[in-house]
Amino acid sequence: MRYVFFICLCIPLQSLSQTPAMIEKKLDSLYKSYFRENEPGGAVLLVRDGKIIFHKAYGLADVNSRQPITTGTLFNTGSISKTFVAYGILMLAREGKLTLNDPLVKYFPDFTDKKIAQKVKLVHLLTHSSGLPDSRRVNEEREFYLIAKDEENFAPLKQTRELQFEPGTRYRYSNPAFNGLALVIEQLTGMKWQQFIREKIFLPANMEHSTITDGPHPSSGVAHGYIKNDNNQVEECDYGEVPTFAAAGNGGVWSSVDELWKYERAIQDQVFLDKEWISLSRTVYSFPAWSDSIPSRLGLSWFLNGEGGGKMIGHEGSQGGFISDYCWWPEHKLFYVLLCNIPVPLREIRIKMLGRLAEEPNQQ
Repeated sequence: MRYVFFICLCIPLQSLSQTPAMIEKKLDSLYKSYFRENEPGGAVLLVRDGKIIFHKAYGLADVNSRQPITTGTLFNTGSISKTFVAYGILMLAREGKLTLNDPLVKYFPDFTDKKIAQKVKLVHLLTHSSGLPDSRRVNEEREFYLIAKDEENFAPLKQTRELQFEPGTRYRYSNPAFNGLALVIEQLTGMKWQQFIREKIFLPANMEHSTITDGPHPSSGVAHGYIKNDNNQVEECDYGEVPTFAAAGNGGVWSSVDELWKYERAIQDQVFLDKEWISLSRTVYSFPAWSDSIPSRLGLSWFLNGEGGGKMIGHEGSQGGFISDYCWWPEHKLFYVLLCNIPVPLREIRIKMLGRLAEEPNQQ
């Protein structure tokens, strides 16, 4: 799974005085320029002050059946899934079943190097600052990783004999770290982490259609992921074609733009966690020994950008042919989510979307 870091947005959002018809026309034109009617596409939802101001779907969920995408279509959300795993860990911390400073050796005593497992804490996994290398041999063992789940994806990290850097000092994005965190949830709850998240987040948030991979691609009710080959032809690119797709902790959540808005409302309304823990998740986590050239912009496990258009809280996702963008600007009470089943330039689209919202009413 790939991940693209959020860039600084230098577009003002103060000029949001356009009529609903203006916004509809400008944004519909924008998304139509990226999605074609008879190809894979995407769904978008934009909310301001708690009211949906743009809500539309484009293209096909399945090119074989010609099923169109709707705003209720489930997409693989890629790394947005990590925020659900993180909230599962925080709920267990609130209940006193773990602490964020628990060492990995407490949950994985089979680490080859016990000193490394003692040094790396759960909070380091949550913030991509563990120093554990991604030692999976995905290219060499492609067939194995086509079906490998969370445990198999985390296992190579337990063989680590040398860290890339001291935990809590630098940033290095890690997918298998979240496979490990999912396994911690299972150890402490005695149930599949997928079921734990369903009971503790999906159901309280009324996300009744969302689901989480547990091996194969969901059999129905979801979009398929696609890419275009060198001949500009559409090819399926999801479960069965992409290694590590069967692993769930790093990217197994399937949801729709409609239900991700329910997720965001549940976060803001403190439905499944209280204000203290929600705030902690969306505040840059401070490490006293941080020595990376780039300042930390990570909460637990949200990415935070405090420049340009105001504080932005969000996460991108990319897996196989799926790509997704999830953003919340609290100062402007603006929420945005874009889910696609074919790769598109997320940041470029986001910048253009914000630009069109910020235009004066007489601009065309």
